[in-house]
Amino acid sequence: MSTHAKRERLLLADLLEAAGPEAPTLCHGWTTRDLAAHVVVRERRPDAAGGVVLGVLKNRLERVQAEYVAKPYEELIQLIRTGPPRMSPFGLKQIDEAANTVEFYIHAEDVRRAQPDWSRRELDPVFADLLWSRAEKTARLLGRRSPVGLVLRRPDGQTAVAHKGTPVVTVTGEPGELLLFAFGRQDAAVVGLEGDKDAVDRLHTAELGM
Repeated sequence: MSTHAKRERLLLADLLEAAGPEAPTLCHGWTTRDLAAHVVVRERRPDAAGGVVLGVLKNRLERVQAEYVAKPYEELIQLIRTGPPRMSPFGLKQIDEAANTVEFYIHAEDVRRAQPDWSRRELDPVFADLLWSRAEKTARLLGRRSPVGLVLRRPDGQTAVAHKGTPVVTVTGEPGELLLFAFGRQDAAVVGLEGDKDAVDRLHTAELGM
């Protein structure tokens, strides 16, 4: 049975393939080749992937990332499509869903929205509800560096407090857009913002996300 994570994985692979290896992305100034290498390293090289959050592994991550960037682009795309190695924890459906659904959704939009002719993707209600659930559960983590109070709100009025404080900025949008905003893609997210103008400006340039 297909899962959300599997569907987002294949969509990301298709977008990377269509864009080519040197296209821009929204992610850290990376090209699509850099982003593809990041996805593969994250799943296949746990000895290095921890460098994303652990400073002691940062140099190792950079070396391993460079090794994968040098691989043929088509090989990276195929590794993304086929998924993690058999013994990887990412190969378990429950872990794949928990760890990769949002990851692949965000990175797919990193590719899509960096292109000049991008169009917004309509999400089915079940997937939108899943993304909202993830946004609620991770809101405090994603918003911990916000310089102002931050509230995420769906159009139906459901809210999640991402950061306590004043003044408060309320960001309203569909769940996928709220996640993009909270993951630091403020300029690319289709949302509305309510609050003091200075607070809104500060939030726009803040380094949100993991």
